[in-house]
Amino acid sequence: MLRAMSQPSDVVFDPAAAYPGITALRAALARRDWAGARAVLDSVTPADRTALIRTCGDEKDLEDFLRYVLRGDPRDGAAAALLGFHLTYLGWEIRSAAWAKDVSEEQWAGFREHLRKAELVLIDAAAYNPGDPAVWTSRLLTARGLSLGIAEIRRRYDRLNAAVPHHLPGQMELCYSLEPKWFGSWEELHSFARDASLAALPGSPHGVLMAEAFFSRYGAADDDAERARLLQDQQLRSDLQQVAHHSVLHPRFNREYGWVRAVNAYAALFSVLGDQPNAARMFGLLGNLATVEPWAHSEEAALPKIRQARAWALGGAR
Repeated sequence: MLRAMSQPSDVVFDPAAAYPGITALRAALARRDWAGARAVLDSVTPADRTALIRTCGDEKDLEDFLRYVLRGDPRDGAAAALLGFHLTYLGWEIRSAAWAKDVSEEQWAGFREHLRKAELVLIDAAAYNPGDPAVWTSRLLTARGLSLGIAEIRRRYDRLNAAVPHHLPGQMELCYSLEPKWFGSWEELHSFARDASLAALPGSPHGVLMAEAFFSRYGAADDDAERARLLQDQQLRSDLQQVAHHSVLHPRFNREYGWVRAVNAYAALFSVLGDQPNAARMFGLLGNLATVEPWAHSEEAALPKIRQARAWALGGAR
């Protein structure tokens, strides 16, 4: 999730607008108040806890502070998971978002060094806290970054799922690893996303897995003809509808962790499919809340697309 920018009031990308725990945790970390940080993290669900830890892993200069916390209590899984995410974030900052062929050897070295440091912290954390979902979710991210392979990633996911079934932040990490650009295939990604979405409780936001899996494939399509074929795939459309009715369209849909991301993804999906009533329903749930993806890769690019789709869904013309 991205930190807030200066935003128009009709489209708000700041995740803290929906999840106030982000602001509280950032404030505690800024004043180096670990007791205050733990109070925030200990008061929320496991999925919210993992999401908060990951989101706030980009806070500046956390490493020394968190290592100090861990020296005082090596069993503190929250501190270890946060340090793991923080080191991984620093590694990705060094690597940058460039294509692999454009990343320098120096960047690769810095990237791997930080991920290896994160792994060392997380190995100890998993030994102390084998049932901590934030630790295992962080280990899914380091396994992907260090190219440890799909067998190791699935082993880590199985440990996570045994400890906390249907842990959405971890399932999102596995979905990334199942994309063809990493270790999987579109078929594997589709199957996992569909099955995991339907296995979760009715009305849960886990349908986001299926919608985002679709957009990963849709965005990677070579041309408009391939995208059109995806939109005309009746089995794919059937699976998307089944998951939507189990998740965001369910009468008991609830606003737990991931709900904004899920509803936003389905607002985009129903817009692409030309399903105006359901797109309107999604935009109605969102109000002014939004996420950048799958609309675009930056707030500036996403903003006009969201406004256009919302205007169409709520009664305007395309």
